[in-house]
Amino acid sequence: MTQPYLTQPYLVDSHCHLDFPEFAEDTAGVIARAQKAGVGHMLTIGTKITKFDGVLAVAERFDNVSCSVGIHPHEAGVEPAMDVEKLTTLAKHPKVVAFGETGLDFYYNHGPKDDQIRSFRVHMDAARAVGLPIIVHTRDADAETAAMLTEEMEKGSFTGVIHCFSSGPELAAKALELGFYISFSGIVTFKKADTLREVAKTVPLDRILVETDSPYLAPMPQRGKTNEPAFVTHTAALVAELKGLTRDELATQTSANFFRLFSKAKAPV
Repeated sequence: MTQPYLTQPYLVDSHCHLDFPEFAEDTAGVIARAQKAGVGHMLTIGTKITKFDGVLAVAERFDNVSCSVGIHPHEAGVEPAMDVEKLTTLAKHPKVVAFGETGLDFYYNHGPKDDQIRSFRVHMDAARAVGLPIIVHTRDADAETAAMLTEEMEKGSFTGVIHCFSSGPELAAKALELGFYISFSGIVTFKKADTLREVAKTVPLDRILVETDSPYLAPMPQRGKTNEPAFVTHTAALVAELKGLTRDELATQTSANFFRLFSKAKAPV
């Protein structure tokens, strides 16, 4: 499906879940509203291998949507065990531009820790094997995430992003040192997110991404609503203010960052 021509500068929603039930009845409307708001591309994220066909179907339906393949740490104990060969085979599809989301979540502990760690390593091995970035989820596991990324990077380099960043300056510094990008969601707009806003000020401009993580975490002033990619404009406006940029300057920079990291994704023409 071809979308209307979009003039630059445009934003990219670097992390959303367009296959989720909240969008099932109005996917085309969600995409159209995003485009009207100036969002030129969206990356819809794999969280379950058993649901990957639905993720891929959305990406195939829309020219300005790409996707990832992977297993969320919440699902690491219940999804079929993946190995590098299986992941990299799925990633051969032209719409698949990354692995994940993967990582560690010791807040909810929905997935056993050993299974989360094993799954995270497989995703990093796959990223190293074929040169696609990984999308990392981390919650209440900053030290463990930093240690695993450092250990795996010593085996051979790979790229990636800490998505929906909500951690402190230590993890931000380590991620940047390892060459990772940092993506800010609507959380950075929340009233009590002063510490996170201070972190955002320190991240180099060429390493920042913005995202919605929709349908979750709607930014101010949309809190309480179902989040959707169009709302990334609010997050971008706040980050632009923090960095002393105009909205257009922030859009230009973060979009360039996105397509540098996710080099397999096709930019709007």
